[in-house]
Amino acid sequence: MPAERLLDPLITAADRALRSIFAEAKASRPTPGKPGDEASMSEAERRHAAGLMRVNHAGEVAAQALYHGQAAVARSPETREMLLKAAREEADHLAWCETRLEELHSRPSLLKPFWYAGSFAIGALAAAFGDRVSLGFVSETERQVEGHLNGHLERLPRQDARSRAILIAMREDEIAHGAKARAAGAAELPGPVRALMRATAKVMTTTAYWL
Repeated sequence: MPAERLLDPLITAADRALRSIFAEAKASRPTPGKPGDEASMSEAERRHAAGLMRVNHAGEVAAQALYHGQAAVARSPETREMLLKAAREEADHLAWCETRLEELHSRPSLLKPFWYAGSFAIGALAAAFGDRVSLGFVSETERQVEGHLNGHLERLPRQDARSRAILIAMREDEIAHGAKARAAGAAELPGPVRALMRATAKVMTTTAYWL
């Protein structure tokens, strides 16, 4: 096989990583909700909302990486395209969270490169076990993300309508991604794997709230 063909996947993966970590995210859909509710929040409420949205932004960086890692190792073109399409939709979430962080006068997680690199490796490892396992990983990830978003909707300041609208729109997409993965033949992951995924996510969400 020519060297160029061997290098192409590596170049593509590197390009996606650089765009996800360093480039300004661009949304194909308008940011949900209306801006302008920041003045109704106290400083403590604003900082809390920003911390929650920073966690969600970090989660979307990780989601991009998971899908990119899985797509890089996917066996079938159909599975690869499904994963990349989901990643493109998740890019909207990334842009929405960035917009909201700016409105809240805050910043994304300082550990973005770490979240991306670790999640890409996890995604590639999952996909190495075959497409059904990879799709099962998508299904379980989205199930856990749905629960995580539900928790954040309960914890947001009551008057933060903009963040709430963003999280509700994100949740709808996550539910759809999980349903598509199951319809495509996703395998059910073993209990210990699901527990390990929850523990890994807990480390990220706890750290990203502050950093």
